Amino acid sequence: MMVSSARSSTEQLRIGNAILVLDALRQHGAAAHTMIAERTGLSSATVSAITAELEGRGVIERVEQIAATGRGRPRVLFAPKRDFAYLAIIIISSDTVQFSLADYRGTLIDRFNEARQTNPDGPEEFVVMLRQGLARLLERSQIDGDRLLAITASSKGLVASDRPVLMWSPVFGSKQVDFQAVFDANRHAIISLSNETLLVAQAIARRLDRSPPSLTALSLGHSIGLGIVTTAGDRESVSAPNFGHMLHQSGGALCRCGARGCIEAYSGFYAILRSAFEVPEDTIPAKFVPLSELDKIAANARRGNRMAEFAFRQAGLALGNGLSRLMSLYDFMPIVITGPGTRYYDLMRAGLVEGLGQSHIVAMRGMPDISIIADEQNLAFSGHLSKALSTMDQAIMQTG
Repeated sequence: MMVSSARSSTEQLRIGNAILVLDALRQHGAAAHTMIAERTGLSSATVSAITAELEGRGVIERVEQIAATGRGRPRVLFAPKRDFAYLAIIIISSDTVQFSLADYRGTLIDRFNEARQTNPDGPEEFVVMLRQGLARLLERSQIDGDRLLAITASSKGLVASDRPVLMWSPVFGSKQVDFQAVFDANRHAIISLSNETLLVAQAIARRLDRSPPSLTALSLGHSIGLGIVTTAGDRESVSAPNFGHMLHQSGGALCRCGARGCIEAYSGFYAILRSAFEVPEDTIPAKFVPLSELDKIAANARRGNRMAEFAFRQAGLALGNGLSRLMSLYDFMPIVITGPGTRYYDLMRAGLVEGLGQSHIVAMRGMPDISIIADEQNLAFSGHLSKALSTMDQAIMQTG
């Protein structure tokens, strides 16, 4: 039993080191043995053994680098083999679905967007759209479906922790979507589904090189999303609490989830629209509000319209109150705001700062650092790439 345990531990170490090498090659580009050892902290002998195994299996390939002078022998570098495997990335928004195809090196090959129904009766047409979009993605790049090793999707809403099932979404409510069943024709592929803001938080942490050690990513849009990254030593923890549907005001405005008084019921796009036009709080919320409508309200607010200003300030206050409670439960941490709603942050800022300031921890330590990164879709794509490629590497090495 002890021998078996030792073998298992050695095998896990081998797999972990190989994944470390592959991640370094993708993150920093093609590299020679010495550079790989420097970037991973592995010994030269370990790197040589790993690259020999990976090259023998066709997972990585040699890339020759000609000297700048044009003289001498070319330098041998290693890189993941582009066509070893492929992955599809599907980012689901309120009004569109983005389909992307990437190779094993993490390079984007193709991308397109499909408009989706914003008021469908059920998920059946949506499932057909997803299947057709994936088929089109492969056909456009002439990629055999058998070479698609991973299909990774993301959406706002509640995602099951143990399987790729969308438990609740702003468009379909409690009508669940099982992505394993959606892509049942691609059973050889690894199917995964993530909360979009969780991936965004991961991508921001990676972009910042995991410094500071903890951060909160707040997504503003039709829905309100939240991702939290905390690190302790080398261990990273990522979570996506159901922030938008935390209680803001007991018995308050009607939310898309059916409850009353949620944070989103005051700060989502539909909530801002409702407040600006003084629509009764028990009015059934719109599932989708065009950005052009919010832009008009924002323009009125910047011209001094009282109700338009109030709508955005109230949205900021609800967000600030929620974040202040979050700081008390988790820890004091910087906040990165992302999503389409960042274009209205100037109108929400005063309310958000006021809401945060009501927290004891903020009163003690001062206002947390708040920054803006508007391009949420690129962050989500980066998060998908990182997570899916790591999963692919793990599966490939375990079958070796």
